[in-house]
Amino acid sequence: MKKEWQQQEDGVFKVRTCGWSPPGDHPVGCGMHLHIKDGKLIKVEGDPEHPITEGRLCIRCLSLPEYVNHPSRIIHPMKRAGERGEDKWQRISWDEAWDIIVEKINYFKDNYGAESIVVFGGTGREACLYYYPLGFAAIGTPNVCYPQSGWSCYGPRCAITDYILGAGYPEIDYAGYFSDRYEHEGWQLPEYILLWGKEPLKSNPDGFFGHSIIDMMKRGSKLIMVDPRLNWLATRAEYHLQLRPGSDTALAMGMLNVIINEDLYDHDFVENWCYGWDEFVERVQEYPTDKVADITWVKEEKIIAAARAFAKAGNSTLGWGLAIDQNPNGVQLGHALLAIVAITGNLDVPGGVTIGPPASLMGKWRVETRSELSPELWDKRIGAKEWPALSTALATTHPDETLDTLETGKPYKLRMGWFNSSNFIAPTNSAAPDRWYRALKKLEFCVVQDVFMTPTAMAFADIFLPLSSFAEHDGVVVTHYGRNAVFLGAMNKAIQVGECKSDVEMMIELGKRINPKAWQFDSVEDFFDFQLKPELGFGFAELKEKGLYQPDYEYEKYKKGKLRADGEPGFNTVTGLVELSSTLFESWGEDPLPYFKEPPYSPYSTPDLYKEFNLVLTTGARTYASFHSEHRHVPSLREVVPDPIMEIHPDTAKKLGIREGDWVVIENMFGKAKERAHITPAIDARVVHAQHGWWFPEKPADEPSLYGVWESNINTLIPHKHIGKLGFGGPFKSILCKVYKAEDQNFYK
Repeated sequence: MKKEWQQQEDGVFKVRTCGWSPPGDHPVGCGMHLHIKDGKLIKVEGDPEHPITEGRLCIRCLSLPEYVNHPSRIIHPMKRAGERGEDKWQRISWDEAWDIIVEKINYFKDNYGAESIVVFGGTGREACLYYYPLGFAAIGTPNVCYPQSGWSCYGPRCAITDYILGAGYPEIDYAGYFSDRYEHEGWQLPEYILLWGKEPLKSNPDGFFGHSIIDMMKRGSKLIMVDPRLNWLATRAEYHLQLRPGSDTALAMGMLNVIINEDLYDHDFVENWCYGWDEFVERVQEYPTDKVADITWVKEEKIIAAARAFAKAGNSTLGWGLAIDQNPNGVQLGHALLAIVAITGNLDVPGGVTIGPPASLMGKWRVETRSELSPELWDKRIGAKEWPALSTALATTHPDETLDTLETGKPYKLRMGWFNSSNFIAPTNSAAPDRWYRALKKLEFCVVQDVFMTPTAMAFADIFLPLSSFAEHDGVVVTHYGRNAVFLGAMNKAIQVGECKSDVEMMIELGKRINPKAWQFDSVEDFFDFQLKPELGFGFAELKEKGLYQPDYEYEKYKKGKLRADGEPGFNTVTGLVELSSTLFESWGEDPLPYFKEPPYSPYSTPDLYKEFNLVLTTGARTYASFHSEHRHVPSLREVVPDPIMEIHPDTAKKLGIREGDWVVIENMFGKAKERAHITPAIDARVVHAQHGWWFPEKPADEPSLYGVWESNINTLIPHKHIGKLGFGGPFKSILCKVYKAEDQNFYK
C-alpha cells in the first residue's frame, strides 16, 4: 500500500481504512476507501491494494453510510428521564455522564465491594479486546462476563486448543501472512478444506476472510462440508456430510476410526509429537462407521469416503466453526477435530492448519490487566472455583453462574451492570433471555455503551454512552483477537459524528478518573504505541501509513522451540506433546479422551419428549445482511432479509399445512418464537433451522414491547445451564421443538 491514507479530490476526502466494528463484524479487516464530503460519509468502496480482501466488500460494508448517518443513532450521552423501560431520556454532557458514573462506581465499591459490579461484553466487536481491561483496570471489578450459556462462542475452541496443543488459535492456511499471497514460494494449496459447522462466506469468522475459500477452490482445493443444512458451499463440495444436529462428535470419532484402522495417519508425527496414542486408538474402536451412521443420519459410505479423502490427500486443512462451541459435547468434538488434523500431519505445515503462538499479540495485555486486582478480589470472580477448566483459560466469570448469582444474590449481590457493546436479551447470545431480563432488573444502576438504542439499553440503561463506528475513530484490527494474528490493519478516523467516542476512548477516560496509575496514556495513539512498539518495533502512526502489516509465518514451530517458553521443541502442554489424552481434563474430573454424548434433548436421549416435540431445531446460521442483532435499522439490508426466517423441508411443511411465507410458531418446553417459513429441500425432513438476533426497531420502544424483542426471540427455546462437564457449551445447535402455523398471519403489520 504505497498511497497515503488520506487524499482529497474535487472536494471529497478519501480515507483508506480497515473495517472492524461497530457496526458488528468479526475482525476481518476489510480494506476500503471512505468518501467524505462536507463532513459526511457518502460512499464506501473496496481498496484493491488490500492484499487479503483485494477490493471485495460485503453488503454490510457497502451499507455503512446508511448506518453511520441513520437518524435513529444516539450521538450524545443521555441519562434516563423516566422509569426503566420508558423511552424517556435527557441529553447530558460527557463530564456529567462521567461524574454520575464515577460517583456510582465509588459508592458500590466503598459500600459493597468492587465485586458487586459486573461488566458484560458482546461478541465479535472491537470491544472484545477492551471490556476486560475496562472491568479489571478501569472499574476494578473481577467480574467480567460474556453472557452466553457455556461461553459458547470461540472461547471453548480457544480453551481446547490451549489444553490440547498449548498454542494460539488454529486457522485455515489461506496464505494471509504473505504479501504475495498464493504465489508465495513457501505456501502450499490445501488439497481438501474440511469446513465443520462453519459457513465462512457469510460469517467471515474471527478475522478469517471467507472469500479466500473461493480463491482456493478456483486453484483446485476441494471441500468437505459438515453441516445439517445444504448451503451454497455444500452444493459445490466433494463431500457434504449432512448430519443430525448435535451428533458431530460421533461423526468425528467415526472418521478417526477410518483413519486409524486403515493406517492412514502420519506415523512420524504420532510417534514423536503425540501423547496418549494407545488409549486414543482404543477409544476410537467404540465408534465403528455403521454405528456412527445410525447416530448421525449420514450414510456409512460417505463417512468412510470423506475420511479417506482427507487423510490420503497432500496437505489439507480444517475450518471449525461455532457448532463446536454451541454444543454441550463440544469440548470432546474440538478435541477429536484437533486430533484429526494432528495425526494426518496437517498441523502447522504449509497448506494445513496454522497456529498462533501461546502469547497473543495485543490480546495478551487485556488479560494481564487483571494484575490491577488484589489476589483476594480476583478470588471472588463468579464461578471460577466451580468451573476451573473455563476460568483457567478465560479470564471471565462463568456466564451460567452469573445468572444464578443475579437471581439468588449468592455468593453476593450484584448491584451495578456495565453493558459494553452487548445487546444480549435480544436473541444474540444468551440462552433463556427472559430469565436474564428478569434477573437484570434487580441491578440498581446500569451503563450501556452502544450505537443505537437497543432492547437491552431500553430495558436497563440509566446512562447511555454513544459509541462511534469504525469510520469515526482510530484503531487496530487484529485477526483472532491476537491469538493468530495473520495481519494487523489500521482503522483511520475519517469523520466525527456528534459526540460519539470509541471503546478505547471511553476506557481510557474512565480509567484516568478511577485508577489513573494504570492509565498513563495521553492519547489513543499513545495507547496503541504501548501495544504495538514492544511487539513490532513501530507504532500506530507508522501502521496508519502502512495500512496493513503482515507478520511472516514460520511453519513447524513445535520442532524449533517456538511454542514453549523454555525454547525446547514440542508443544506448550503439560506433556510437551499434542495431548490425544488430556492430562488437564483428567485432573478436572473429566474423561481425558474424546467421547460422544447425546444432546440433553434429542430423539434418543428424551424419546418421550420427542413424541410431542418431534423436530430437531438448530439455530444461528448467518446471513449476508446482518451480524447477530445488528443492522436491523438499515433499510437496504432489511430489504434483503426483511423478516426472521425458519427453514423447513417440503414434506414436513405439507404435513403441517404450512406454505411458503407463512408465519409459524416454533415452540418447545422452554419457550416459543414466531418466524416466517421458508420451505426448502436443503434441510432434513426431521430438522428445522431458525434465525437468531431478531428485534424490530420499528416497533414500540417502551416496555413490554422493547422493540418487539420477545416476538421472534429464538433463544427463549434454549435452556439455561445445560452445559458440558467442564462448563463449556450449550444446546443452541440442537434442541427439540414443534412447529405450527401462527393464527395471526398479519403478525407484524
